[in-house]
Amino acid sequence: MTRPKSRTSRRTQLDREVQEAAMEGASKLAPRMIYEVIRRDGEEELNRPNRSLFWSGVAAGIMISFSVLAEAVFRTYLPDADWRFLVENLGYALGFILVIMGRMQLFTENTISTVLPLISRPYPKMFAKVARLWSIVLGANLVGAFAIATLYAHTPALPETLTPALISLSEHAVKMPAGESFFRAIPAGILVAAIVWMLPQAEDSAFFVILTFAWLIAAGDFTHIVAGSVEMAYLAVQGMLGFGEAVFGFFLPVLAGNIIGGTAIFALMAWGQVKDEI
Repeated sequence: MTRPKSRTSRRTQLDREVQEAAMEGASKLAPRMIYEVIRRDGEEELNRPNRSLFWSGVAAGIMISFSVLAEAVFRTYLPDADWRFLVENLGYALGFILVIMGRMQLFTENTISTVLPLISRPYPKMFAKVARLWSIVLGANLVGAFAIATLYAHTPALPETLTPALISLSEHAVKMPAGESFFRAIPAGILVAAIVWMLPQAEDSAFFVILTFAWLIAAGDFTHIVAGSVEMAYLAVQGMLGFGEAVFGFFLPVLAGNIIGGTAIFALMAWGQVKDEI
């Protein structure tokens, strides 16, 4: 009678398969190996020093602003036609490309990458690690968002011709009803998690994966906590958005929706399809 493999032997076998697939090409990665790649990345992030996480998060908060800025450029200079909406939303992908390919800490990426290690080992110490990383990264993303928004609003860093488009985009993103913001944040969380899931096998097409999915977030009019925080900050530093409206009307509903989409839906589905194989 053959005994079932122990957890250690299954993990060793999976390690060998990941290494072999990496040598043969990422396109050969099976779902359980994609899971393992992301889990390992998540564990590395969970063990990074606080200072590294913070500055990487600040950089992400600053760089994601170029999503809003690129959209504003397209809206300002493209003709007012029916097709402009679809083209201008290509600009939204710019910040995501900079952040994800630059390996900066974006909060919504961590709703799957750091959660997979937690799901496989749901111990109090792991919960504490995830809570530490989420708190540092989200706070750092906000610091970066407010810093760059202040630069845009109170210095000549941008031409005045972009101001009407920036205000229009920001008001649309931030001032929709709280319930609507929450539900529109769920698909955005799913799509960002999908980007993370697809990158290990994307190889040379990573740029186009990020471009396509980030464009869909904008074209679908979904809400994203970090890019949206740049728009929130841009209005807030000019006195065009109150504290209560910013926090309870936008920030908390969108944060909850992104977490549900990235963690409660995508991460759990990803875990469900591989848990019996690992």
